[in-house]
This record gives sequence, structure tokens and C-alpha cells, in this order.
Amino acid sequence: MVPAPQPQRIGLFGGAFDPPHWGHWALAKVAIAQLKLDALHIVPTGQATNKKGLTAGLDRLALCHLAFAELDKAVVDDREIKRRGPSYTLDTLLELQQQFAPCALFLIVGQDQAEQMHTWFHPERIRSLATVCMAERGLDNASFGAHNEPMELENEKQAKMVLTMPRWPQSSSTIRLSIAQKQNVGSMVSDPVARYIAQHHLYINP
Repeated sequence: MVPAPQPQRIGLFGGAFDPPHWGHWALAKVAIAQLKLDALHIVPTGQATNKKGLTAGLDRLALCHLAFAELDKAVVDDREIKRRGPSYTLDTLLELQQQFAPCALFLIVGQDQAEQMHTWFHPERIRSLATVCMAERGLDNASFGAHNEPMELENEKQAKMVLTMPRWPQSSSTIRLSIAQKQNVGSMVSDPVARYIAQHHLYINP
């Protein structure tokens, strides 16, 4: 008897990515490795209900393509940019569930997002659809390599799992401010991302 194929392991990593930086890249790499993902969908936010003044969606989508181009199993997904009206994580999870069924879904969030998840649209339904995986910052880069390995996943039905990643002091908001102040951000974003930002005159106003 031929064994049934294992469900695909699909991750969702959403956010404004305004702009995507090395911290985002590191978290994506950690999630793929530690969760043994078959694919990690990088989903730039469309019409967000909790963010104001986002850079144009097509620019953020282009930046994500540049930022994650060399990361194996990372898939830049434009479904929220194309979606009309408010964009909810629940809708994206439902679409992924239907597209890849049968599959196991993993939602990748930062610690600040995890702490605010109770304010999201139908958070309990989100938790019923996907394992929530929170990024825990804390390791320095020297010790991080020893932890960049698959996790033991016996308890996938728990409400939350923790991903260990290296320290990353900068945020997208500090990068935008640095660009507005004409400071060099070459150490914070990849070269292709930096070139796109310069060529399209993004973030020149705080």
C-alpha cells in the first residue's frame, strides 16, 4: 500500500516590508530552516486596517522581490496587494489552505505582533488554521549559528511556537528615518533594495 503523501508545510510571513531589511531576511531564513517549510510566502500588506501612510504597494512588492530573491523556498506573494478593500491575515490563511490542501500552515510573526494578536480580525480562527510562530530576538550573531536548525515539532497544535533568531536592532521605521536624514543604510538592507530605494526616491521625506 502506497503511503499517503505528507501535507505540504506552508509558512506565511506578512508585514508592511516598508522597506524589507536584513532582519526580515534573517527571520525568513530561520523560519524555513527551523520549521522545515516547503515554502514560505512573503506577503506584503495591502490595504492595512492598522497602518497609515504605507509606501505604494507595487514599490513594496518590488522591494520584497529584490530582498528575498536569493532565499531558497521564499515565495513573494502579491495576493494582499491585489486584494480590494481591507486586507486580513485570516483571508490570506484561508486562501493558502484552499490552494495547498492538504497542508500544515505556519504563521510567522514578530514578538510585538504576537502580543497584539488579540486585536486582529478573528484571532481565534487564525489560531485554528495555523500554528503561530513568534520570533524571539536575543541571540548574538556568534551564537546564533548553533540554533539555526530544525525544531522538534511534536507539539505543533500548541497556540504558539518560538523561533530563535539573531539580534537585529534596526526597524523599517528607523531605516526610513535614516534615509530621510541622508544617512547610509547599506548595512541595513541588501544592495538591490538600496539601489531601488535610491532610484525611486523613496523615503526622502520623514
